[in-house]
Amino acid sequence: MVIELVVYALTGIVAGLLAGLLGIGGGLLIVPVLSSVFLIFLDTPYVVHMAIATSLATILITALSSVYSHHLHNAVRWDILRLMLLGILIGGFAGAWSAQFFSTSVLAKLFGMMELLIALQMLYGRQPNAERQLPGLLPLTGVSFSISGLSALLGVGGGALTTPYLVWNNIKMHQAIATSSAFGLPVALSGTIAYMLAGLKVTDLPEYTTGFVYWPAFLAIVSMSIFTAYLGAKLGHKLPVFWLKKLFAIMLIGLGLKMLFF
Repeated sequence: MVIELVVYALTGIVAGLLAGLLGIGGGLLIVPVLSSVFLIFLDTPYVVHMAIATSLATILITALSSVYSHHLHNAVRWDILRLMLLGILIGGFAGAWSAQFFSTSVLAKLFGMMELLIALQMLYGRQPNAERQLPGLLPLTGVSFSISGLSALLGVGGGALTTPYLVWNNIKMHQAIATSSAFGLPVALSGTIAYMLAGLKVTDLPEYTTGFVYWPAFLAIVSMSIFTAYLGAKLGHKLPVFWLKKLFAIMLIGLGLKMLFF
């Protein structure tokens, strides 16, 4: 149990830094790590479901820390977030609720494909047209519903999808990262609730779970990530985020391939 908790804590340290630096919820790292650790230490066929649900729960806490730091730098575009909020909440719940209808293998492969696509976007993302702007309320609600639904289904906060979308619409990089961090809050909230409810009727889950959320991993991760997310957000306003994203993309390729062959 001690080794298990140490792995969770180390994961929280790295995930928190990534969340603050790059505006992602950390799920792109947390889900592959937890899937592997659960496979070793827990006796359940729902290791990927639990990894995704627990990841979403941790994002709720991690995002609070990083958003607060970004807010102190006046970087969060709350006006954009308000327009996207309804789509985020509905999409997050719908995406997470639908996970119960997918097998562990299918969820793992979907996650792996998503990581590879995000990595390629980070490495080769095209620059936006200088005149491109965010659409109005209705199309923006549709976009936020889609991003939130996919993010909650696969246990990520949505920042890895929201940041490039905002940058593509000529939102400044630091504002896009900060706003994406805030985007993760309602995704994590609605998605975690749905995963808890969906898992209540499942019988062969280990102790210390509520639905698909595994509390020992949650507590160990957030005990570290809440501090490193704040630090990462502060560093994100000083470090070359462009190159950090490229390095992170290379790591995502490795993690994505691992999940494809889970």
